Amino acid sequence: MLAEALRLLEQAAEPGVADGMPRFGIATADRVIGIKVGTVRGVAKTLGRDQALAEQLWDAGVYEARLLACFVGEPKALTAEGMDRWAAGFDNWATCDTACFDLFDKSPLAWGAVPRWAEDEREFVRRAAFALLAGLALHAKKLGDAPFLEALPLIEAHAGDPRNFVKKGVSWALRGIGMRNPALHAAAGEMAERLSASPLSATRWIGRDAARDLARPAARRKAGLG
Repeated sequence: MLAEALRLLEQAAEPGVADGMPRFGIATADRVIGIKVGTVRGVAKTLGRDQALAEQLWDAGVYEARLLACFVGEPKALTAEGMDRWAAGFDNWATCDTACFDLFDKSPLAWGAVPRWAEDEREFVRRAAFALLAGLALHAKKLGDAPFLEALPLIEAHAGDPRNFVKKGVSWALRGIGMRNPALHAAAGEMAERLSASPLSATRWIGRDAARDLARPAARRKAGLG
């Protein structure tokens, strides 16, 4: 099955795609075939969900194979150890965010991973904590406010991390929480204003970025503020 999946990816290669990845900040140690993400999703639909295949794809040493692993993986078949292993292999924002937004946030183990990864010093593991939190904020429609309110101190604790991909992930999570409903919009907005006054430049950037986005009419409508 792995050989067939890799063959489908090779057949889907498009000239110029690999060369354009650095413009989007995608640098990876894996081999790159050169396929658009939408095309990888199409390959995933032909294969269906298969966690065993996902694990093989993750280990194949190919960038697009790792993306495909995120699309064919089975959320209920994930283990905390397996999620940690994948997170340890993140070396670019695209793989990190795809795993968090298309697979991990659908797992019942997602909430446990957020604080664990936030404490990890590796840049893309820490980013994964906040990308995962942003994914939960968007996709976990039935959850109440309590888990998100409890996550705000974690955001504040790591808002001083100056690394580009971390601070963008932290801002993303704060904005995502604030767009769920009026109460969370108020809580996230209050935190954003507080962070905006920080003496730390990374913290100020996150606060201002989140406050600006939460004030947009579209964000207010999404939060149910009219």
